[in-house]
Amino acid sequence: MPGNRDAYEQAMNAGHGAAWDQDWRAAANYYARAVQEFSEDPEAHIHLGLALLNNEKLEEALRVYKRAHQLAPDDPIPLEKSADVLERMGRLKEAAQQYVNVSEVYLAQRDLTKAIGNWERATQLTPGLTAIHAKLAQAYERIGENKKAIREYLKLASNFRLQNDTDRAIKAVERALRLDKKNPQALNTLRALQSGGQVILEDYDDDDTATKNGTSEARRVVPEIKEADPLGPMGEAMTEAMGMLASYVIESGDMDVIGDAMQAMEMQRQSINDSAIDAYLRAEPRMRHPALKMNLGGLLLQANRADEAVKHLSEAITAPELQAGAFHALGWAYAKIGKHKMAVKNLIRALQNVDQAMTMDANESDELNSTYDRLSKTLVERSDETLAPINERFVKLLTGKDWKQRIAETRRTLEDTIREEGDQGLVDFLSEAGSTKLTESVSLIDRYMRQSLLILAMDESHRAVEFAPTYLPVHVRMAEIMMREGRVRQAINKYNTVARLYLVRGENDRAAAILSEVLEMAPLDVPVRMNLIELLEKEERWSEVLDQYIGLANTYQQLGNFDQSRETFVSAEKLGRRNTAPPEKIVQIKHHIAEIDQMKLDTRKAMKTYEEITELMPGDERAQKTLVELYYAQGNQMDALKRLDVLLGIYAKNKQVNRITQLLEELVKRYPNDSGVRQRMATIYRRLGRKKDAIAQLDAIGELQLEAGAHADAVKTIKQIIEIGPDDVTAYKQLLTQLGGAVDE
Repeated sequence: MPGNRDAYEQAMNAGHGAAWDQDWRAAANYYARAVQEFSEDPEAHIHLGLALLNNEKLEEALRVYKRAHQLAPDDPIPLEKSADVLERMGRLKEAAQQYVNVSEVYLAQRDLTKAIGNWERATQLTPGLTAIHAKLAQAYERIGENKKAIREYLKLASNFRLQNDTDRAIKAVERALRLDKKNPQALNTLRALQSGGQVILEDYDDDDTATKNGTSEARRVVPEIKEADPLGPMGEAMTEAMGMLASYVIESGDMDVIGDAMQAMEMQRQSINDSAIDAYLRAEPRMRHPALKMNLGGLLLQANRADEAVKHLSEAITAPELQAGAFHALGWAYAKIGKHKMAVKNLIRALQNVDQAMTMDANESDELNSTYDRLSKTLVERSDETLAPINERFVKLLTGKDWKQRIAETRRTLEDTIREEGDQGLVDFLSEAGSTKLTESVSLIDRYMRQSLLILAMDESHRAVEFAPTYLPVHVRMAEIMMREGRVRQAINKYNTVARLYLVRGENDRAAAILSEVLEMAPLDVPVRMNLIELLEKEERWSEVLDQYIGLANTYQQLGNFDQSRETFVSAEKLGRRNTAPPEKIVQIKHHIAEIDQMKLDTRKAMKTYEEITELMPGDERAQKTLVELYYAQGNQMDALKRLDVLLGIYAKNKQVNRITQLLEELVKRYPNDSGVRQRMATIYRRLGRKKDAIAQLDAIGELQLEAGAHADAVKTIKQIIEIGPDDVTAYKQLLTQLGGAVDE
């Protein structure tokens, strides 16, 4: 059960004061008291941990931070602080793992900058964390920090080389070269790996010169790697197929087949495609090799004979080395003949194959598979009309000199779109006119926003709107930029416009998400909240409607419109009862109603509401305590004491003796002439063994009784004092005799 809110706040404030004065021992004591009052409160634990940390009590601080993390698993601070403690204790491996855990929390909150900071700290404490270097490289790549990304990919390559995993080391360098194909260090590293040499990483300055051993020397540069085939995966697969087919032809020794096959390959090399097709068709019945099928299918596709190409390309898929290109060509062929569902399946498989070829570990591979599976499931159910421009987009994405770089960038954009906009947002993005440029533009907007270059971000947003005016996520980014620039009202208007457009499209979930986001930024905006309530009611999301009604009522209260606030709370209560809301929620609403009635000095209504609360939840301490105060304020001592006994019973059931003592002492001070309160105070003191305090209370009761002429009651009180055994018991016995009472032996 929760403790005393006032005592908690007093302890926290005292702790903050002591912390300000750098008196960490006192701060720890105060924060510990706050924890005693509210043992489930993570904030108190976090402050207590800090005080213990600064007091050099590391083991205790670590335990407190672990408890804080249990109470607030989504709060990165306890994990971050516990990592700091572990580092100070010299437990570096554990500290590094904790920093990794912190990064995952920040990542879930979409705070990539802080995630990166903690990954970096982990790699500093424990070198060789390949998985973390991979995450760092991908994170830097995502935010456009290509130099840092290349550095991490090369570190990763070095670690893989030390593990004798040359294949993965080469993949890491290829990822670096995808960002900068002329990077000298990456090129040198690639040559070293391919030749079986050692990988030596050097630090370079801004002038791209090596500074090893304190001297500057020009970098030793290997020739630039070749450009990607402009025909994309299909072109690369056809080149690979030429080599495979040549080897097969030579090994087969079948002179009847060799002639046609050799002629077909020679014609293909000379780009005399029609003759190459004829020769391949002559050889095909006697040589059903996947490499021949790949080349024949690719050439037929380029000759606009897509329907013929499909059959051959379907058979080329059986060769793993050719799969990416075969899927690409097959998807392209299906798109040309209007079979768009088949086209999109194969084009996505091509994208997936290309992306998978660059993965460096199982986790990254699983993440990629998840993204592409989601993409496939989202698109295959769409109409041909929707899929036609999307397939055209995929075909363009998979061709051109820089198609490998664009695939990775597009996939990251798709991941962000799925996370932020859902399935429909994904479809909108892919089917948007100029979507290839849109990928680059959105990526640039996000980069500018991360770097707080808001003017550039807004300029790029306006440029994106020119060629993709109906792509709403760009408008959402514009609203966010306005908010960060302090143009709050313009931002809210923009958000409202976007939400209305989503409503027109029937995308209610996305509209609700935007309106909720606006309310977080402008909680007092009544029209926005009313729009959200109306939307949620249409969706019959009654639990959320109830929360918004409560929020609306609180808004009216903050704006000083108490009548409207009370009316809204009453409506909320009716809504809650109609939809069988939890009793706790109804009680919460009733407390608000009662507080407004008290504010308006309508005590009768307030008392009635509090009585209703105690019927719903007899253990509601707040309502019981308020009723005690209200009954006393009315002079109704009898009902006040009845409520007091109920409240004391709640405390006793929860073994909160301190709360009982504190409450009774407070009431004794406020109502010193109330014998009932003093009697209860005396009983508690007796149970606690505080004999003198109990006698003092009974003395006061006796005096009140004598003043009121209630001699018989006074006699009973004096007998209670004698039972306790006061130091001057003789005097009490004499007083008892004077009052005509008999002294019990």
